[in-house]
Amino acid sequence: METIAMNLRAAQQRTAADAVRLDGVLGEAIEASRRGRLSRFITDEDSPAIALFQPARVEGNLEGDWYGEHAGKWLIATAKAVARSGDQVLAQQLRRVADFLVSRQDESGYLGNYAPDRRFMHKQPPKPVSWDGAPTLRTWDIWTHSYLVLGLLETWRCFGDARYLDAARRIGDLCLHVLRDTDVDITDLGNHFGMSATVLMDPAVELYVATGEARYLELAELIAAQADGHPQLALLRRALEGVDASEIATGKAYQLCWNLVGLAKLYRATGDSRFLAAVESLWRSIREHHLTLGGGPWGGVAHRSREVFNPPHVFSPHGYVETCSVLSWLQLNGELLRITGQARFAEEIERTAYNDLLGAADPNGEDWCYYSFPNGQRVHTTYWRCCKSSGAMAWEELPGLAYGADGQGVFVNLLGPGAARVRLDGAGEVALTQSTRYPFGDRVEIRVDPPQASRFELRVRIPQWAKDVRVEVNGAGVEAAVEAGEWLRIDRQWTAGDTVALHLPMAPQLHRRSMRNVQEFRAPDGSPVAQQVLRFDYAALTRGPLVYATGLIDGFKIEESMRLPGTPASEWITEIAAEDADGMELDVRLGYRAPLRFVPYYRAGGRVDGAWRLAWMSLAPQTDAGATNSGN
Repeated sequence: METIAMNLRAAQQRTAADAVRLDGVLGEAIEASRRGRLSRFITDEDSPAIALFQPARVEGNLEGDWYGEHAGKWLIATAKAVARSGDQVLAQQLRRVADFLVSRQDESGYLGNYAPDRRFMHKQPPKPVSWDGAPTLRTWDIWTHSYLVLGLLETWRCFGDARYLDAARRIGDLCLHVLRDTDVDITDLGNHFGMSATVLMDPAVELYVATGEARYLELAELIAAQADGHPQLALLRRALEGVDASEIATGKAYQLCWNLVGLAKLYRATGDSRFLAAVESLWRSIREHHLTLGGGPWGGVAHRSREVFNPPHVFSPHGYVETCSVLSWLQLNGELLRITGQARFAEEIERTAYNDLLGAADPNGEDWCYYSFPNGQRVHTTYWRCCKSSGAMAWEELPGLAYGADGQGVFVNLLGPGAARVRLDGAGEVALTQSTRYPFGDRVEIRVDPPQASRFELRVRIPQWAKDVRVEVNGAGVEAAVEAGEWLRIDRQWTAGDTVALHLPMAPQLHRRSMRNVQEFRAPDGSPVAQQVLRFDYAALTRGPLVYATGLIDGFKIEESMRLPGTPASEWITEIAAEDADGMELDVRLGYRAPLRFVPYYRAGGRVDGAWRLAWMSLAPQTDAGATNSGN
């Protein structure tokens, strides 16, 4: 076996998912998904999403569809769920489906569901220079294989059966042969100027990590080079130039974030600083210009497609959040958290999980919104649309991201009820237990139980919105550096039963955004002129990590123009204990009309199909036409 020594870069080691238990609203959603989507959507080789790989179906599949992705996505999420929960019925289903898929792999290593003439080993006809490559034939063959590699690797990690690793390796070998030894370029094999194929970087690096075989790192670097060579994609070069995320290829959010996951992993494997610089540049672009208040990547407003980023500074309360994009954004932040150990990436994971991810999921654990909107109707998608499998994957990402460790101590990345066992050099397996009503309540207690008295640093993420934080250790107030958006660091000798308590005041906060259009030109003397010709202002509410929303105004209106009082928000926003759920609801008392009741965004409208959620409220027109955007 051709192997090289690996020195993977990581500032924070993840905790094994089977050592973490998430409770509260996130834990309930994760368990509902295990009992629902993962246990019912696919059960054996006759399940429709797996029957696509039956020989008779494969021979006749000339459509170029993406439906084969569900097999790999289900393997990934189900293997993690089995490892986490020990669910033996689900384990039997996982092994049966994985065995069937492995049995369908041909001698070349091909394991897709395309007819022979449509497979990625064949040179594709040139695509027209259009935003998505249409009207040429679609091709999602590499995309499907990318998910299959990741799914087989996760199944191998779950069971330790080398057959699954070998099957993944054979796919990687076939891809390397095609891209290195023939005239096929990776960007020929995917839509969106190749982005739906260059996602293969991620599984290529994972193959390298799993096997230590240098050729899989070669494959990942080859894909990166070919992606950079495509003029409309130019992934690395354009990212390093600082272009906005919307200007990379088609600006397709899901695919771009997944490509960035691959580049981040390439950095971990190679140490090439260009990869990390490119990822961080585009992360900043997405964070600053392309996220909803609830943390989901959004776009689709009068711009090419529902699923692409808008140009920077474009705002609309009706923008689309695709659940698949939420998954890849979570994964990207997880990789950057691992590489840098910076709290801001954990902040984004938590914000997205408690709002746009939870807000897209039905409590039954099976149904999902393909698209979510800050302002719009909740619509549960039908058939086997991609987002149902992506949502299930996203839930299984969270346990492994909630806690971490390095050589000096342990990290509490996500706040919320639950427990973990974190292995720490010199201290052994440290048990951590969070007792809290977070994200609804403002007190978080963390019990620390090392196997013996040990000195190490406990790092707890302080949310960016938190002010006037109080910290106690074993009931006594402590003088500790507390900075919003950073780690609270407590370095001490820990003994079993020690408790850290955080008080995180959750005052409601008002956020403002504007939809603006400014006409820019030059006067005859050459001086610049900028005239605002359109402006609509909006306001939204958060409390702690949660975005708030209301249903239809007065039972029938989808918008209400509010005239905000000129007094501090604390004087006209009232917290009211929820009657039928945990946490607080908010009454907005404007004085000239009946109060408006706001609830956490994810449960606005009762979480039922067809319900309306309104997070951004239109503001009364301003008299100052030159006023500027006043916040996020």
